[in-house]
Amino acid sequence: MDEKLKILLCEDDENLGMLLREYLQAKGFATELCADGELGYKAFLKTKFDICVLDVMMPKKDGFTLAKEIRNSNQDIPIIFLTAKTLKEDILEGFKIGADDYITKPFSMEELVFRIEAIIRRTKGKKNKESTVYRIGQFTFDTQKQLLCLGDEQRKLTTKENELLALLCSHANEILQRDFALKTIWIDDNYFNARSMDVYITKLRKHLKDDPQIEIINIHGKGYKLITPEDE
Repeated sequence: MDEKLKILLCEDDENLGMLLREYLQAKGFATELCADGELGYKAFLKTKFDICVLDVMMPKKDGFTLAKEIRNSNQDIPIIFLTAKTLKEDILEGFKIGADDYITKPFSMEELVFRIEAIIRRTKGKKNKESTVYRIGQFTFDTQKQLLCLGDEQRKLTTKENELLALLCSHANEILQRDFALKTIWIDDNYFNARSMDVYITKLRKHLKDDPQIEIINIHGKGYKLITPEDE
């Protein structure tokens, strides 16, 4: 990598935290380790990080709470959760907050680095692309600014919302294959990422509900279709 990417690592297990920090630093990442959520948020406010890697079960402030506070300050910074919690409800909660990935313990450090690099490549690449503006019924959608506009009302989309809506727009009135969307946006089509995409589809439906001509429908066994008026 040309310049060191900065990682905020929050992990209350002292031994695991130190091992992860040393490994990430050896791989070329500038890594700041915090032992609880409160210290993590203070560090986030002081330093411009490229990605956050957060343990879920931490003292003083858990990872979900910390992620919500980070999201209130920065909707775009990628967040990866590290956790021993494997209940579906916990996984869905993480993705509702806006997680980019969810890795359950135990995990390999090589896999963590792969996922970090994949997310960074994707987010950096999106920022460098030229702006594309779509008309979605009464809405105007600017992919570069991540803005969905209806009249004078503007809604700033999260990075994941922006990527998924852009993919749906590029396949408007056609079937967007589920596996293709998962591999394009989430890299991997595993169970956790599939549930994450379902959460974001629900969010997009809410964003678009003010135009009754617009609909995102499920195509059973295949994927999704964005229904929008055809240009005359």
